[in-house]
Amino acid sequence: MNSSGSAIRRLIEAAFLTERVSDEHLAKLLTLSYEPMLAWKLDGPIEFWNAGAERLYGFSPGEAIGQSSHAILQSKFPLPLPRVCAQLRDTGQWSGELHHICKDGREVIVDSRMQLLDDTVLEVNRDITDRKQFENALGETEQRLRWLASIVESSDDAIVSKNLDGIVTSWNGGAERIFGHAAAEAIGQPITIVIPEDRQDEERDILTRIRRGERIDHFETVRQRKDGSLIVVSLTVSPVNNAQGKIVGASKIARDITEQKRSQERIATLAREAEHRSKNVLASVQAAVNLSRADTSEDLKKAIEGRIQALANVHSLFVESRWIGAELSTIAAQELGPYSVQARVDIEGPAVLLEPSTAQAFAVSLHELATNAAKYGSLSANQGQVGLKWVHGADRELVLRWTETGGPPVEPPTREGFGSRVIAGMIRQLRGTVRFDWHPSGLVCEIAIRS
Repeated sequence: MNSSGSAIRRLIEAAFLTERVSDEHLAKLLTLSYEPMLAWKLDGPIEFWNAGAERLYGFSPGEAIGQSSHAILQSKFPLPLPRVCAQLRDTGQWSGELHHICKDGREVIVDSRMQLLDDTVLEVNRDITDRKQFENALGETEQRLRWLASIVESSDDAIVSKNLDGIVTSWNGGAERIFGHAAAEAIGQPITIVIPEDRQDEERDILTRIRRGERIDHFETVRQRKDGSLIVVSLTVSPVNNAQGKIVGASKIARDITEQKRSQERIATLAREAEHRSKNVLASVQAAVNLSRADTSEDLKKAIEGRIQALANVHSLFVESRWIGAELSTIAAQELGPYSVQARVDIEGPAVLLEPSTAQAFAVSLHELATNAAKYGSLSANQGQVGLKWVHGADRELVLRWTETGGPPVEPPTREGFGSRVIAGMIRQLRGTVRFDWHPSGLVCEIAIRS
């Protein structure tokens, strides 16, 4: 055996911790070993390549010997090759994981053990590709499970598992927040701790369906918190199978939809209220149109527009108050605003919040009085004035008094005017009274309704 062979012999004897062996026995050990073995010069080519190496990498000894192991196997070291060689020179050995490319293009991962004697390296590799793939897959599975557990724990929904007897086996943070029971209090207890007495039958029906393999989707029901308060929830319940496919329990997701249901009820109430108010508005508009008369179509158009605008003005006040009503002083300021700049209007009265139908009637009435005063009464004269006052009378009666002064002389009309009919019609719908006094100094109108 040449000097290179002698070095390999000593490496093998050291690697196997054996006494000195014969050349024939050594050849058998090396060649027949299942573990891939190769020997290479520290700064040179492969000198030995056994059957295990051929079996793993696919290269025959004839293809491998004489080649650089790092080149033919495209070795990937965990650290730069010069550092590996330096460690071999310093300590005589190195171990670690290597990535190799086989003849058929497959990548394998090996647990490599190297020993140096003189300038020859004996490399013994063990294929750990399957183990590493399993470890990686296991790591990915564990990571997914951690993500899943994090999602479950941080979910706003209650996510609970139970066995087929209805005993709670897991209870996430969402369940604690929704039902008020801590996980330590709930796990091991029957799920009926969150079910009201009058709904206990629901759980029996759910478990029966789960045993049949059925899934329950978006079942809306009522559940009970730890403090006794009731909440509306949407339930989704699914069977849970073991590794053999047998149903062993159920997972349950409960979403608190109490506020959602309240919002739906509020929306429905608002829709009904909007419908009612729309009908009232349309009825008021229809009454304003039906009571409108004029000598020309243009005058009729202006009369209708003015009355509808008065209704629109007061409706803007309803929006601001969320349809509670409107302040009488604000209605008066809106309708008489154009005449207030020259201090020709005096408005006086306590704060009075009128409900919508009363506010509409007063808005139209003040519009009619102001329009008549501007055309024929005190506001048609430069020095004319209007006094508007209201007080609370007996028996919760609201009395509004409109007084005109400084206008042209007034004579009682021979027939009821259109504006008077509009005012009387709207006030009488509220079971109120209207009185017109045609004094020579100016019109006095008194309106009284129960407030």
